[in-house]
Amino acid sequence: MHRHDTIAAISTAPGIAGIAVIRVSGPEALPVTQHIFKGKKLSEQPSHTVHFGKIMEGEELIDEVVVALFRAPHSYTREEVVEISCHGSVYVQQKILQLLLQAGARLALPGEFTQRAFLNGALNLSEAEAVADLIASESAATHRLAMRQMRGGYTAAIRALREALVGFAALVELELDFSEEDVQFANRRQLTDLVARIDREVLQLLESFRMGNAIRRGVTTVIAGLPNAGKSTLLNALLQEERAIVSPIPGTTRDTIEEILHIGGIPFRLTDTAGIRESADTIEQAGVQRTLEKVKEAVLVIYLFDVNTQDPQELQGTLVGLQTADNHLIPLGNKTDLLASASRLDAFRAIPGVLFLSAAHEPDLEPLKRRLLEAVAGQAPRENDLVVSNVRHAEAFRRTHELLISIGESLSTGLSGELLSQQIREALGALGSITGEVSADEILGAIFVRFCIGK
Repeated sequence: MHRHDTIAAISTAPGIAGIAVIRVSGPEALPVTQHIFKGKKLSEQPSHTVHFGKIMEGEELIDEVVVALFRAPHSYTREEVVEISCHGSVYVQQKILQLLLQAGARLALPGEFTQRAFLNGALNLSEAEAVADLIASESAATHRLAMRQMRGGYTAAIRALREALVGFAALVELELDFSEEDVQFANRRQLTDLVARIDREVLQLLESFRMGNAIRRGVTTVIAGLPNAGKSTLLNALLQEERAIVSPIPGTTRDTIEEILHIGGIPFRLTDTAGIRESADTIEQAGVQRTLEKVKEAVLVIYLFDVNTQDPQELQGTLVGLQTADNHLIPLGNKTDLLASASRLDAFRAIPGVLFLSAAHEPDLEPLKRRLLEAVAGQAPRENDLVVSNVRHAEAFRRTHELLISIGESLSTGLSGELLSQQIREALGALGSITGEVSADEILGAIFVRFCIGK
């Protein structure tokens, strides 16, 4: 009910800055702005032009500003849009916004400019969500994912999948209109093959979510090991700051510490954990349990061990216990500076992928950083890969997969056309929920266009 209001809001971050931008959108954006702007007559100016003038409250000068015009439909919201660039004083920003509201605008709701872009057809739903991802991006990788999604991402792929299903849905529903004649328009063999092909593509997109979500939220990387192996020292060395308390007393770390480390444009969510050991201390036991839970959730696990005290055979058994199908394990031998003989390292070299360092003595961390990047490089998206990074989209693809499986089973058992049609509609709805499309009108349109029912 608010779609035809004229809305206004401060678009730049809160606080004092050199400049700030106040955005106005809606049918009355120009007259509302003109009411407080002393300069050119905005209604007579073309789109994508900027104009210098003054913001006045009666006879009082509030600020000298630059006003940018974006005329409908050539604007972000496809409405009349005005952007006022003023000085970044908090008082000036709030005063201009207050004057706009007094002139007839209302305060925009959270995300309402982008919501209007979606409702007016400038963006589909997944592209609109990518705007928020772009604003929140903190690394080159998350920026690339957001930009790719804003440029369409897998919208074209979803559209192609849905169009193929819409065509068959139209045929199946056409059969229902001729049920008394017992005719079959939809070739069940072809539909079975189509469903299998669509399901393969859906599963491929669904499988990309693990890496897409990891890049968006940070690749979960747990530093685990026995007490006093040097885990906190390693965390501090990687972050180049004293983030964790370092002590020779075993069991110092009793809870997890999380920080973000960017390597090669990819965020790694480092977690320093409590040392894994049996303990009578209730608090330490809770910390160890939390460590094991974090290891199960992690994409990468750095298992740090003391090369001076660790038994090689015992280490191999520990690594087998920590390895899962979903994580990548990096064995890292620490405290090499304390070795009495370098030959002791030979006993560990048989362990695949083992690395060595001295975390306390200006370690060369580049081999470890390279290994972390290599661990995700095989899964990291290439330039034109379709990657799902949104939880809502992943759930929609998962639901689509389940429905496609049901459709395949229905086809093999000869399920009635009514139930088959309903399942196809649900699959179309699940796919369409990603981009904000609906299927009912499309199916109806396909029937009329292709078969001229009612001719």
